[in-house]
Amino acid sequence: MATQLWSDAVGALADRAYEPAGDAYTRAAWERLAVPRPGQSPFDADEKGWVGEGIRFLVLAGVSYRVAGLPERATHRAVEGAAVARDLQHALADPVQQACLDEFVADFHTVGSLDGAAAAYDDAETAYADAAGSVESVQAVATTPLFEAAAAPLQQVARGLADGEIAVGWDDLHGPDPSDPARFLGHRAAFKRQRFPSLLARAVDAGTLAAHRGTTEYDNANFRCPNCRSTDVNWATEHTLCLRCSTPMRER
Repeated sequence: MATQLWSDAVGALADRAYEPAGDAYTRAAWERLAVPRPGQSPFDADEKGWVGEGIRFLVLAGVSYRVAGLPERATHRAVEGAAVARDLQHALADPVQQACLDEFVADFHTVGSLDGAAAAYDDAETAYADAAGSVESVQAVATTPLFEAAAAPLQQVARGLADGEIAVGWDDLHGPDPSDPARFLGHRAAFKRQRFPSLLARAVDAGTLAAHRGTTEYDNANFRCPNCRSTDVNWATEHTLCLRCSTPMRER
């Protein structure tokens, strides 16, 4: 469910206002961390891991600050986010959820340019291997809000470098054999270790961060992008954006 603060962050991305986007993502994170779902505490055991949405927004806040040319703010947010992810391991006690939180910790090391990012991904991969025996269905686990939230920042960064298309998909993130939970889930950490730093560096060099991919339509008859003239639409939160460059679309 999109909140106003999340929508504010997306609107700032569309305006290429990356520091305000980072601020809005931070506020959205605090809001979602306080109440992951109506009536739910972030410290409640939760097999879905709804609190992951708040952690996702902290990652995206750090990415936004990096793209804005504010690496110190990105580092501050990363230190905060890593601490939050570690603390939430006391609430999400399922071993595979704890491994996913380790994956988030590694992402924060990457986004904040903290020492030991590669080692943190190694730790997450090991944690997935250790948790494999507790997993009944890797597909069910990998489609929970916690795991989808952990995948989303990398996917958002990547699509901005790929003309708005899906540049990191399910098969990229996961191993080829669902019957092998350790390798299937551990591949998430291995893939990020290999790709996230370089993709983030490219986004920083380009000075751009795309909005997330929401509901899309190609060759829409009602909208055209005033920037690149595309008619491919991305509806993200309450915004109608160009699928290609995240510019607000104009009706035609």
